[in-house]
Amino acid sequence: MSNKRTSAPKVQTQLLHIATIGKTVGIKGDMKFHIKCDFPEQFKAGSTFLINKKDTITLTEVDHDRLLVKVNGLSNPQDCKKFTNAKLFTTYEETRKNCHLEEGEYFWFDLEDCQVYEDGKLLGVVKEVERIAISNYLSIVTDESLVESGSAKSFLVPFSEPFKQSVDIDKKIITLSGALDILEAS
Repeated sequence: MSNKRTSAPKVQTQLLHIATIGKTVGIKGDMKFHIKCDFPEQFKAGSTFLINKKDTITLTEVDHDRLLVKVNGLSNPQDCKKFTNAKLFTTYEETRKNCHLEEGEYFWFDLEDCQVYEDGKLLGVVKEVERIAISNYLSIVTDESLVESGSAKSFLVPFSEPFKQSVDIDKKIITLSGALDILEAS
């Protein structure tokens, strides 16, 4: 096994930042590991990820309890230091393949750019999903017609019951209830 980084294939799709490697720990090449996603099961021995959006690394050991990883071919702190603060990325396709969703769960990137409606009225488009404490919120860019009539340019709506009514990822449409009241109070 070598510590040589290999060039990743040219990627035309968007990448997801899913983890960051931290400082070295001990003398055997362990490094802290900061997971930035909801799917820790994708981090296992033999998993390969893009780093810094251009090269790949392969994890040889993953300790989820201690949040430590080892990188293929690295066994001492001096060699590992070059990966301190390296970001691990994956593609949307790899995420869909490696991560299992339960009924009613969605990948955040699938919710982005969905049109948001309430009672047939377009409220805006989801810019991103934000996690505040333990709750997920849709960050919505308000439809221009509502902004022109005095509404806020953007607003947050909890992505949970009773607000969430329906989600159609294929049509990129989310139907909410109570979101118009939140917008008017914003």
